[in-house]
Amino acid sequence: MVNLSTQIAGVHFKNPIVMASGTFGFGREYGKLYDLNLLGGISGKGLTLHPKAGNPGTRVYETASGMLNSVGLENPGVPAFLEKECPHWEQLDTARLVNLGGGTLEDYVIGAELIQQDADDRISRGQASAVDMIELNISCPNVKEGGIAFGVKTVAAQEVVRAVRQATKLPLAVKLSPNAEDIAVMAQMCQEEGADAVSLINTISGMKIDVRRRSSVFNNLYAGLSGPAIKPVALRMVHQVSQRVTIPVIGMGGITCATDIIEFIMAGAAVIQVGTYNFMNLRAGSTLVEELEQFMLQENIASLDEIRGII
Repeated sequence: MVNLSTQIAGVHFKNPIVMASGTFGFGREYGKLYDLNLLGGISGKGLTLHPKAGNPGTRVYETASGMLNSVGLENPGVPAFLEKECPHWEQLDTARLVNLGGGTLEDYVIGAELIQQDADDRISRGQASAVDMIELNISCPNVKEGGIAFGVKTVAAQEVVRAVRQATKLPLAVKLSPNAEDIAVMAQMCQEEGADAVSLINTISGMKIDVRRRSSVFNNLYAGLSGPAIKPVALRMVHQVSQRVTIPVIGMGGITCATDIIEFIMAGAAVIQVGTYNFMNLRAGSTLVEELEQFMLQENIASLDEIRGII
């Protein structure tokens, strides 16, 4: 027997395998293929306060060892999520993370307040909250600052983290952008502002040109690169951040096998998230849980605590 479990801010993860936001919906579709209760957790599709239709034109393009996406945060909005998806989420025996984005500081705060209010209402009725943690996506453009993402400038990010921390009592993880001025400094700021964890990395900005049409494949010119191609960058950043902060680090970026997971754990991650691999293998979650258990047995690793942060 091996021990795969860990805790972040009182939230139990039965194993370190969490499905990454934007690659798993809210779990319903994948739940038809395998038991979602096998997973350590699910980070739901990125939500904004109001519904978003997403970007027009091409949204996904396969690249060497990865993919580019320009989905544009298509989502039903926080109120619709709470009404239609939470009844499904409350039945799951896995950690449930709401990925919350926003175009303004006010959007973030109101979204967090609504999620907190739903949790409070459920508890007052004697029920458990359907949400275990908020994953704050600060990679969204700040529409009041010319479209620069909140997660690039530490000062802008600090304002969002501080305001959302005051708006909710739920455990708070902040998802960091690889485009941050200094990602380790950004993570330290999040810790100082009361974040319970940081997650990284989000996608890396990339581009694809259609040489016959003589234009970018994407209407927005650039798109987010994910998949195995970004793993060395993600691993390096997770290691750097883990050296700087004492709060747990959630690592992600190109994970497709058990040894990838082990690398991130050795670099200091408490748990990891799996994104693009969900498109490569529709049963990625169950596959990775089994592979991880087998690897630990073969390598005589009784608990992930034995190897966490050893690099």
